[in-house]
Amino acid sequence: EENGHQNKRLKSDADEEDAEDQNKKSPKRKIVLLMAYSGKGYHGMQRNVGSSQFKTIEDDLVSALVQSGCIPENHGEDMKKMSFQRCARTDKGVSAAGQIVSLKVRLIDDILEKINNHLPSHIRILGLKRVTGGFNSKNKCDARTYSYMLPTFAFAHKDHEVQEELYRLDTETLERVNKLLACYKGTHNFHNFTSQKGPRDPSAKRYIMEMYCGEPFVRENMEFAVIKVKGQSFMMHQIRKMIGLVIAIVKGYAAESIMERSWGEEKVDVPKAPGLGLVLEKVHFEKYNRRFGNDGLHEPLEWTEEEEKIAVFKEQYIYPTIINTEREEKSMANWLNTLPIHDFNSSAVEMQTNNKNSK
Repeated sequence: EENGHQNKRLKSDADEEDAEDQNKKSPKRKIVLLMAYSGKGYHGMQRNVGSSQFKTIEDDLVSALVQSGCIPENHGEDMKKMSFQRCARTDKGVSAAGQIVSLKVRLIDDILEKINNHLPSHIRILGLKRVTGGFNSKNKCDARTYSYMLPTFAFAHKDHEVQEELYRLDTETLERVNKLLACYKGTHNFHNFTSQKGPRDPSAKRYIMEMYCGEPFVRENMEFAVIKVKGQSFMMHQIRKMIGLVIAIVKGYAAESIMERSWGEEKVDVPKAPGLGLVLEKVHFEKYNRRFGNDGLHEPLEWTEEEEKIAVFKEQYIYPTIINTEREEKSMANWLNTLPIHDFNSSAVEMQTNNKNSK
């Protein structure tokens, strides 16, 4: 056995020989995989080698790549050997409808079907394209689009008693939400919207192309709405905090002026909305497509043919998970109860002074 490991795959010897023959015939090629997954129950996308207690999406993906024969077993432990790169590191509990990973694989027959056979139904590979040898899905990506699905009662004013199931968002409130979301457009310093970044860290400056909330719709007697945001790149928790702050303003806990303050140098207490509703919708490779998309050798990284499969996956796995989890675990309702604890008025200096005085 290779490396003296006992072979764990329950295949007959004949099957193994066939697979080995095919592997010799199948050269390794750089590809991208279009992935969709429901992130509930996972500690995000990125694998933590050596930490088996926190299950990630990549743990299941790598296992399926090894079992299907796309990558050698010894590459599973060291993803660098296959030049593996994910486009976006989704956080704990976050789902994706259009995640992209790039890696080198053996292009075996019926590759997508074989990989999917070894994946749970809530993780699917929906497409595959050949890319240039030096392609890196993280570096070559020039924008990412996320959506955030939330129950509309999140926007009900704090002074109004609301029954969650009966609440319906009025036009005026939706217009105010959109006016606030539009303030994020352009380049701002988002050091208050992530952890461990100081106000003078150049990487805290991020460029947002668009952000808006769509028309509300009712699912299982509860009204929901979807916020879309497209940006060059996002830091950990950034989108959830951007949405959290708008909710705090619309509910009447914070003044509108807090937005301008949050982009300044002082530390501002920005609440972080739950991870449940966040979905990586699409990643954009506009520069790559212009350069290589029509060179006769490579296809542009557009997924129009897969759009129907993406829509079906969202309806089957992502939206029901968000809706059912919200109804059962009340993640948004419980989070809204924590908003009064935040101090939206004090600056960090005042907060420190108050803390000293209270001691």
